[in-house]
Amino acid sequence: MKARLSLLAAVTLVAACSKPADAPPIPATAAAASNAATPATADAADAGIAWVYAASDAAVDAAFARAKAEGKPVFLYWGAKWCPPCNQVKATLFNRVDFIERSRAFVPVYVDGDSPGAQKLGSRFKVRGYPTMVLFDAGGAELTRLPGEVDAAQYTQVLTLGMNAQRPVKAVLAEAQRGGAGLTPNDWKLLAFYSWETDEQQQIVPQAQMPALLKQLAAACPADQAETATRLLLKAVAATDPAKPNAKPDSAARAGVMALLADPAAARAQMDVLTNYAGDIVRALSAARSAERSQLVAGYDAALQTLEADTTLSRADRITALIARVELARIDQPKDAKTPLPQALLANVREHAARVDREITDGYERQAVITAAAYLLAQAGLLDESDTLLTANLAKSHSPYYLMSALASNAKKRGDTAGALRWSQEAFERAEGPATRLQWGASHVGALIDWTPKDEARIEAAVQQLFDEAAAQPNAFYERSARSLQRVGGKLVAWNRGQAHAAAMKRLQARLDAVCAKLPADDTQRDVCLGLLKPPAAPKNT
Repeated sequence: MKARLSLLAAVTLVAACSKPADAPPIPATAAAASNAATPATADAADAGIAWVYAASDAAVDAAFARAKAEGKPVFLYWGAKWCPPCNQVKATLFNRVDFIERSRAFVPVYVDGDSPGAQKLGSRFKVRGYPTMVLFDAGGAELTRLPGEVDAAQYTQVLTLGMNAQRPVKAVLAEAQRGGAGLTPNDWKLLAFYSWETDEQQQIVPQAQMPALLKQLAAACPADQAETATRLLLKAVAATDPAKPNAKPDSAARAGVMALLADPAAARAQMDVLTNYAGDIVRALSAARSAERSQLVAGYDAALQTLEADTTLSRADRITALIARVELARIDQPKDAKTPLPQALLANVREHAARVDREITDGYERQAVITAAAYLLAQAGLLDESDTLLTANLAKSHSPYYLMSALASNAKKRGDTAGALRWSQEAFERAEGPATRLQWGASHVGALIDWTPKDEARIEAAVQQLFDEAAAQPNAFYERSARSLQRVGGKLVAWNRGQAHAAAMKRLQARLDAVCAKLPADDTQRDVCLGLLKPPAAPKNT
């Protein structure tokens, strides 16, 4: 499936939760506002749940052994301190009394991506993007992956569905593909609410087959389960690539979406898909600059305005709806277009950003929502105001390096290369945690190569620092950390095309060889390390 929140796919520096590079702050649409249930205090997000804080295979194995002995499922949460959606989950889901009570029925395992053995555990459980939440049965079999975008009430329902599931979602899917005669309404809901976005290693279905599969499931879903079928169809449309050959807008699906948008209660039930995939859905269902697109955008904008004003939604959900409105207002414009937004929409953007900055008191929520508000301002063309919001919040953030990356992105949009690199470097210097430092370091090296390719000494020094930090980590060549380093390797190989920087590359290769030599010969990390600076193999003639 296309990356979550395609409307947020263009910013260069910020390392987003599910995409380690070239992605902006993601609006954290993880749960509903606290007035949907009586929440505990924010600090109780950790204190109220009896987390098993796992940093090694042994700790996880012990948790699974305990789950088996107690006959309980295992709830695995994979997150990071800086990640906006992770902070939103802490601010509005993990601190809820009902979720804390529910947690007593499972063994909750918390894996912080920066803990010593986390990246190896990520490989074991096939998790990459933050946050990922996976439910296992008492015997250790994966039941389902839980979506982080739905509101809290829906989340608790989906969690209960997963905990009561008699078989893994993969088996449920196989039955659905055979006709689904033996499936219950809850089985169909389990498929509709499966977190296809965090199944990044495509355990359920190859990405290319996902749109057709989801459309097939929507059609097969029983007629008395209209809401479930609608969710499956929306997911199918959002996953569709309209640029593929022979791709044509589905007029029946467009009519269905128009009817959904006109029904506030139905749109509210599908809020997460409608807001996070607004641009994808509109592009898949209508041709550029067509009458159908104008009609669809108008209907969509009206529904988004209703969602933005819905105080039962979290601040993150409401700001995501406004970001979607900004995207749709410019959907047929070139990416570099500077056409001003309507004044009423601009005023709304300014007022909304100021309001969340003024109202938020919880540190977790601030990390989640302020980054989204800054992105909203930038997308609206208000770069100076975005900078003002970010800089004013640096001292309030527990992970200011995330905000610094957004400042670097804004500077780049202005054409201020020096300012972008200054913020990029400071973000790297301030980054905390082994995996996070490799991720931010990789982004900084990429920025240096892209923006100052002739500054060989600066690039070499930054890469050497990154390799030295990798050498000091026991799991630097697993999962997210490995991909951070692989991005650096790919950038360097391209930078050296035609042996333009042969001497520097030779020195870097020697530095890397020393790192690789310290890895055990039978460790899969060694192959990753040895391949970092190797050019891609030429395709074989057939």
